[in-house]
Formats: sequence, structure tokens, C-alpha cells
Amino acid sequence: MAAERAQERPPSPRIRLDQPGERRPRLLPAYDPEAFGRLSERIARFIGTGRFLVWMTAVVVVWVLWNTSAPHAWRFDEYPFIFLTLALSLQASYAAPLILLAQNRQADRDRVTHEQDRKQNERSIADTEYLTREIAALRMGMGEVATRDWIRSELEDFIRELDDRSAGSRHGSDEADR
Repeated sequence: MAAERAQERPPSPRIRLDQPGERRPRLLPAYDPEAFGRLSERIARFIGTGRFLVWMTAVVVVWVLWNTSAPHAWRFDEYPFIFLTLALSLQASYAAPLILLAQNRQADRDRVTHEQDRKQNERSIADTEYLTREIAALRMGMGEVATRDWIRSELEDFIRELDDRSAGSRHGSDEADR
């Protein structure tokens, strides 16, 4: 039965992982997500500045003054300023996702930076532990080696001993002569 099924199906072409696959037609236009992310970060940075708040306030003030003070025929958004409310809502509906996208990209960068810092700290700790072991080994080895201070103290003791002997031999020779 399994042999019959194998004969019924045409053999599938071998999928090679070392070669790119064929491009499939897309219904949506292609875009560069990295470029879009950079653009959204620039917009989010601008929205978070005092310059944006000043311009936004100026536009709203001019809008309200125009639609309250201009001749009636020139007014395009009568009180209660429905069109202004719509424009501000549209701006907010685009600003919020752009700000969130910029925050997500910043969080990703921070995550990578923290991971690199963590790895660097691990390497530093490993290096410090290695150097600590090496210093301990050197100290243990130095216990068996004559140090400069030890040799100096031994030579000073030896010189004192020689001085004492020579002083004692001088006194001894004077007594023998008398």
C-alpha cells in the first residue's frame, strides 16, 4: 500500500538550503523595515521636542483664531472645531504607534548593549579570577625563594657578626700583648 502511494505522488523537487528560494509575488508593496524604523525614530524624536510643541500650539492657536475672527465666508471649521479635533486625533493615532516603535527599537538596542556589557563583565571577572590565582601561586612560590629584603637582612647580620668577631679578636690580641 505504501509503495502504491509513493508511485502515485510525483517526486518533489529537492529543497536546497544553500541556495535562495524563488521569489513569490507579493500583494503588498515591499519596504525596508530598517529604513521605516529609522524614520519612525526621527519622527518620535521630533514629536518629543519643545519645537514640536511650540509649532503645534501655534497651529492650533492660528486655527482657532482664524475660525473665530475671519469673515464668515473664509471660515472652514466653525466652533466646536470638529475638523481640528479630527486632525489632532489623526496626528495622535499615528504618533502613538510611531513612538512605541521607536521605544521598541531603543529597547532592542539596550538589550544588545546590556548583553554585551554582561559578557564583558563575565570576561573581566574570569580575567580577575585568573590573575588572583596567578598571584596566589606566585606568593606561594615566593615563600621558597630568597627575597632581596631577606638577603639584605642576612648580609647585615653576617656583617654584624664579622664586626663582632673582629672587635673581639682586636680586644683579645691586646690582652695577650700585655
